[in-house]
Amino acid sequence: MHGAAVHAAMVNALRASGVIVRVRPEDFLAILRRVEEPLVVASQGGVLRKRYQYLTSYKGLAFYAQSPTPLMLPRTVETVLAEKIWIPG
Repeated sequence: MHGAAVHAAMVNALRASGVIVRVRPEDFLAILRRVEEPLVVASQGGVLRKRYQYLTSYKGLAFYAQSPTPLMLPRTVETVLAEKIWIPG
């Protein structure tokens, strides 16, 4: 792909996914504590080393965190296990 085509693909991916905010795992957990009925999409991946990915929505924004170890999610969290979470950029 040429530079302009790559840029256009990135812009289209961002439009399709909306705004995704990457945060540290501890900040992700703090956001979950603010939500009355949180929903988290979780995925486990990695080839050489495991990584755990988490995605949730709060006040119209999507928050994403990645961790080398599983996060201890609050009991109030409804979890959807995904095969894969893909975040642009």
